[in-house]
Amino acid sequence: MKKLTTVFLAAAVLAGPLLATTEASAQDHRRPVVVERDVHVTKYRWTRGHRMTPVERRHMRDVRDYHRYRLSAPPRGYRWVQIDNNFLLIGAVNGVIANIVIR
Repeated sequence: MKKLTTVFLAAAVLAGPLLATTEASAQDHRRPVVVERDVHVTKYRWTRGHRMTPVERRHMRDVRDYHRYRLSAPPRGYRWVQIDNNFLLIGAVNGVIANIVIR
């Protein structure tokens, strides 16, 4: 009798959490979190001498393979970045635009 009571007690302890999770709560945990963002895209008209802000520089892609796009090698202290179809030669430290290539 003691063994039977111990088995039932152990089964109740182990089965309790399993029975508590229903199908609805399991689906809630598997549902991906959807975050909606309002994306505001601003088209810039780039000019030489414009100092780019850090926010503007975050939306650019560095161009390391500049020969692929038929661009010249950047001078020391400058780098090529791409925004849409525009290639900008900007200063690596201060972010001033030195040259613009539109494709």
